[in-house]
Formats: sequence, C-alpha cells, structure tokens
Amino acid sequence: MILLRYFCTPEKNMKLTYNVSAYVLRLFAFFVMIAVSPLHILAQEETDTAEAIHTDTAKTSRVNLHFQTTYIYQYKPAFQALYSGQNSLQPGVDKENSITATLYLGIKLWKGASIYINPEIAGGSGLSGAYGLAASTNGETFRVGDPAPTLYLARGYFLQTIHLGAQGSGNIPEAANETGGSQPNNYLKFYLGKFSLGDLFDNNAYANSPRTQFMNWCLMNNGAWDYAANLRGYTYSFATVLQQGSMAYKVALATLPITANGNDLNTNLGQEYSINAEVDRSFQVNKRAGNVRLLGYFNDGHMGNYAQALQHRDSNGLPDVISTRAYGRTKTGFGLNADQQLSDFTGVFMRAGWSDGQNETWCFTEADQILSAGITVNGSAWKRKDDNLALAIDVNGLSENHRDYLAAGGLGFQLGDGKLAYANESVLELYYNYKPSAQPIWLTADYQFILNPGYNSDRGPVNVFSFRLHVEF
Repeated sequence: MILLRYFCTPEKNMKLTYNVSAYVLRLFAFFVMIAVSPLHILAQEETDTAEAIHTDTAKTSRVNLHFQTTYIYQYKPAFQALYSGQNSLQPGVDKENSITATLYLGIKLWKGASIYINPEIAGGSGLSGAYGLAASTNGETFRVGDPAPTLYLARGYFLQTIHLGAQGSGNIPEAANETGGSQPNNYLKFYLGKFSLGDLFDNNAYANSPRTQFMNWCLMNNGAWDYAANLRGYTYSFATVLQQGSMAYKVALATLPITANGNDLNTNLGQEYSINAEVDRSFQVNKRAGNVRLLGYFNDGHMGNYAQALQHRDSNGLPDVISTRAYGRTKTGFGLNADQQLSDFTGVFMRAGWSDGQNETWCFTEADQILSAGITVNGSAWKRKDDNLALAIDVNGLSENHRDYLAAGGLGFQLGDGKLAYANESVLELYYNYKPSAQPIWLTADYQFILNPGYNSDRGPVNVFSFRLHVEF
C-alpha cells in the first residue's frame, strides 16, 4: 500500500497538463516492479511447464498478468458560438490530456473457473470537463471533478465456463482477462462481480476501444445504449453467455448508479436495476468473417422526467429534471451492430440505436438515436501489417421531450447551453495507428470534426486534434 500511495498520489497544486510525464514514469515503474514480482515469476514458471508438457496446445497458465497504459493529448482550437451555458463545450482554445493504466490479473481455480482482478489508475480531463457533447471526444475521460490520477478497482469478477460438448474444441491463447486453454464451439458462461457491460455487449471488431481504435464515445459504443455503469464505466452484474455454433445469446442483470452518472452504485435491486440482452450471429460472406448483433435493454431507476420538468419549473422559470426524480421510472432501448471483413486488409462496421428518451439519461451519454458507420484499412496494404487507417461518421439525435427540455434552459448531467437551436449532432473521426517497432507500443494521430455540438446549430463547428500513446504487455 505504501508503494501504491507513492505511485498514485500527486503532489499538492500540481497541474496534470504540465506534469503528466511524471505520472507516466511512476506508472511504468509501478508495473515494472509487478512484472519482476514473485507472482509474475510463478505464473511464468507454470506457463513454461505447461508449454513443455503440452507443446501442441495454446499457451496457458494458472496465473497470468498483463497491463496497459494509454496517454491521450487533445487540442481544440477556438470555435464560433452565439452563446454558452453551464454545461456547454467552451468556445475558447482548450488543451487537455488523460492517462489510464490497468493491471490484468487472472487466476484459474478449477476446471472452467477463474477470477479476474483489474486495479486501474485514471487521471486527466476531457475537453471542457467532458461537458457539451453527446459524442465526447475522448473515451478515456470521465466527468470527475479532480483530474489527478486515482486508483480504483475497475473489475473483480468470477467466471465459470461449462463445456457443452467436445466437438469443435479449440485452444484460446492467454491474454488480458483470459487465462487461455481449450474451449469448444458450444459453451455456457456465467459472470459474477464487477466489470463493464461493454466487455460482453455491443462488441465490434473495428470500433470498440478508445485505447486502440476510435476515441469518440459514440464510436466506441452505441450512444443510445444507456448502459448500467458508474461514472468510470463499471457496474456490479450477473451475466450469462450461451454460445451455440454461430449464435450467441447474452443476458445480464446489473446495478445502476444512485444518481445520474454517479460513482456509487445502488445494490438494492428492489429500487433500481438494469436488464440487458443481446443475440449475436457470426457468418461469412465470400469467406470473409462478419457479425451482426441485436441488443435490447431496460433500466428501472430513480430518474427524472423531461415532460414533468417542463410543466413544473423553478423560481427562475427553468425546468429542473432532478426535482422530478422518482423510483419506478424506466428507459427502454435497442441497438443494431454489425461488422464485416471485405478483404485481407479492409473491414467495415455500422451501429444504429434508439431509446425512448422520456426520462433522463442516467449512465452513459445524452443521445436517444444514433447512426454510425466506418471503415478500417490495415497497413498490410502498404507493407505495415501492425498499422491501421480508419474513418467513421456518427449522427446523434434527441427525443422531442429531451430537446424541448434543453431548449427551455434545462440541464442534463452532460448538456445545457441555456437554449437550443436543435439540429442533429454529427461527428467525423479519422485516425492513423502507427507501430514504430516490434515492441508493444502504438502511436496514433487522430482528427475529429463535430457539427452542431450539443445538438445546437448556433454553436460550432468544432475541430479536435489528438495524439495517443498506447503500451500493453
């Protein structure tokens, strides 16, 4: 614990923007110490023994350790805005950065059973504190008051896999949160503990992680999916996955935060809960891999209602959705997600999403309808197999009650310009991911163009330039 306090506690009055390199060095030192610890040596010895005995199987061990760290710097030039509000993306020049570091510890218990523990450090800030956009530009940042790096438990869960027949058994290589081993085509998995619903649902081969792919919130996940999570993206959940050949069936019961976008989760499922279900189908088109996924969710929580807020205003004549909160309020939504490989080096994806938008956004971002699509080209096309070039667009919309609430001067947990000239919020993102050497280090240059930020045609357009450094072992 003394070591953790040293590596995770910032000096007083230190500004992250100008001193993030010191934190990066501390994080690297911290994980280097873990890498040479007895636990890591034990895991490596078991791996070596397993490889010596089972040279024809996937690399496997009883204990495995992995880690990642990601640094993102973003620069936003000034843009035109006729007015700004409390929760606006501020029109002046803005420079922000973020850093995350995650340790992935996996331990096999018995046949098919394992536990995974992921302590994580996150620090930094999004542009304007991640306010003013549904499609926020940095998926590694959250709306937290203190940008100093903070240590917390991201994941801690138990996994039990039940094999449903041996036919088609294959070997899964060990990786982060995967201890590896044999796995048949058909199985049943049970997850219990703390993790992100995004680990299991709404996955996509080309748009899934802001650490290695698109950075924008509405490209890493379906923006209309108000998925159960605290402000850092994690929840307590019980989930199950049934894999039957090319079909997968997933369902999860999860906890919601006590307040909108809050850090504390309500474990009283009699008051608040979330149900998520998804059906996946994998297929091939011209011998190229493809996937399609249909997601549905139902949240029942202590939410405010936009229509009621418009009818009952405060002393200043402004609607306040917080004052209308009551248990038993619900939100329902659906999502469609697909990806398709087109050639040895090209793949495409799309997402579409809808939620009813009657009650306030509670967990993720203020988007009630979304449509996104993009293309990724692997560097094999120009003899750089570890590089990627990608382009995507995203268009977001609001329900009628949601837009009327913001137009009347209401505040969501993310949006609020004081008034609103409604238009769809649209984003274009382009990135190039460059791997300079054989070491597990990636450098990314990223550009985002945002039209009608916060659904407001009186503001913008906005340009955002980003640099990303990602390391994983």
